[in-house]
Amino acid sequence: MNKLKKGLKALGLICKRPYLLNAVLNDEKVRKEEVVRRYGLSDGLPVVQIQSLFPDLAEKVSPYAYLSGATMPIDIALLRALARRQQVRDYFEIGTWRGESVANMAAVAEHCTTFNLPKEEILKLTHNERYADLHGFFSHHLPNVTQLYGDSQTFDFSPYHRSFDMVFVDGDHHYEAVKKDTETAFQMLRDDHSVIVWHDYGLDPETVRWNVLLAILDGTPADKRQFLYHISNTLCAVFIPEQLTAEPLAPYEVPEKYFDVTIEARSCNDK
Repeated sequence: MNKLKKGLKALGLICKRPYLLNAVLNDEKVRKEEVVRRYGLSDGLPVVQIQSLFPDLAEKVSPYAYLSGATMPIDIALLRALARRQQVRDYFEIGTWRGESVANMAAVAEHCTTFNLPKEEILKLTHNERYADLHGFFSHHLPNVTQLYGDSQTFDFSPYHRSFDMVFVDGDHHYEAVKKDTETAFQMLRDDHSVIVWHDYGLDPETVRWNVLLAILDGTPADKRQFLYHISNTLCAVFIPEQLTAEPLAPYEVPEKYFDVTIEARSCNDK
């Protein structure tokens, strides 16, 4: 089938099923082309080596369940280390899931706020009571964690503007949702020392998720984009309002460092 016939067939399918247009617009190659055309970032965000940001990185990640949908341990270690570096008192996150990230942050920050869809909305989407009940499993009992409920795309966050030293964006990862959550995150920053972390910027630590990157760039104020970075060895992008030493992403990196990992299993009945 030649290109013209393919194009006509594709157009016909989109006319019959308009939702297929989203698949085209959200295609990673299309999103990468848009990032390069508009922002010139053919390699994604500049990479900051994690040990240059934290020369003495040593964080204990606990709790951690090693179950589906979890943030990688190195990403949680990044959150904790960054909170110490920035002397974070008030932490906010979008996307609670089992509560592992906020439970870890509760040991570092004075107060944490986590935001998630209410149970009834999760049930409408999944029809799975067990899945809905697991949200906040590790965090609901912690005294310095506040749980908010709502849809981050429509929720009125204005009472929380300029209230947080650190915001972690880990909700819906579609373009529109990440863009809106990014705009919200910047409004919630307390001052020029405050930071943002986005999870799942990468499909893995060496592969950019272009759909998410475009949303981050489009949601970030123009004068703040120079302070967007990818932290090596993680899935995370960060906004740190400093000129950090960074370099282009180099896939298939020859390891120049390694991490010591200690795994110790504990019963959830002990928490």
